[in-house]
Amino acid sequence: MAPRNGPTGRQKRLATEMRRLREQAGISVQQAAAMLGADRTMISNIEAGRTGLSEERVRHLACRYRCPDPELTDALAAMAGNRRPRPWWDEYRGKLPDGHLGVSEIEHYATRIRTAQTVHLPGLFQTEDHARALFELVVPKLPRLEVELGVAHRLGRQSVVNGDRATPYVGIIHEAALRLEFGGRDVARKQLEHLAEAADRENVTLRVIPFSAGGFHGAGHSILYAEGPVPQLDTVHLDTELGAHFIDAPTPLANYRALLDLMESSALPPDESQSLIWSIAREM
Repeated sequence: MAPRNGPTGRQKRLATEMRRLREQAGISVQQAAAMLGADRTMISNIEAGRTGLSEERVRHLACRYRCPDPELTDALAAMAGNRRPRPWWDEYRGKLPDGHLGVSEIEHYATRIRTAQTVHLPGLFQTEDHARALFELVVPKLPRLEVELGVAHRLGRQSVVNGDRATPYVGIIHEAALRLEFGGRDVARKQLEHLAEAADRENVTLRVIPFSAGGFHGAGHSILYAEGPVPQLDTVHLDTELGAHFIDAPTPLANYRALLDLMESSALPPDESQSLIWSIAREM
């Protein structure tokens, strides 16, 4: 198979997981190549995401690497065998930073999404006007076209929490984020009303950390935790000053799961959280 140009985040993740399986088995690149009857360049290309993998080849390598988890093998094979039409976010390729596309991809394939925000509201529930107000505050100032592309992309992402096959979602929001009036009072009020209404959906759970909670674990963090079909394929996305940062190593994933659990323990129950959102909206 000829090397591909510009592998997607999902393709890179499959490549990373195949490298991890090989290394955990104590098998060298040269030994893996011999198992395939290929040279070491092919293994290097596979593990860099430059060469694609078929479902059959994933299963063959997983067997040779003595993968002890059949559910992980099945999930990796599904990643390789997935041949879906061009995804909606691909239309933004080359127009928006790659991190935007990566977020869309991990959200699309997630089996459950957990987020935590202490300043901003969840992107999956932002109104058009609220999202535009945020993009207009980026420094240095974004060109108008990029602002509108960013808004359109953010609204497109929201398809994962809508419809009959909506992804389960748990969002942790600090009260401070609810009270910041991005775009002015009218925009902020409509945004909070939209957020409160979203909490009525069966797949959506919103938990607010009130000011009265005082100090709490994870203060200042903005976290998106996308659960995969098996825990080994979970992904964390952090939105940083330098752009999107994706984490998939086992120890950090475990730490972020624990951190989100601690943040939830500081939050109000869902019904009280929704009531607080409505109360703040009425004050505006």
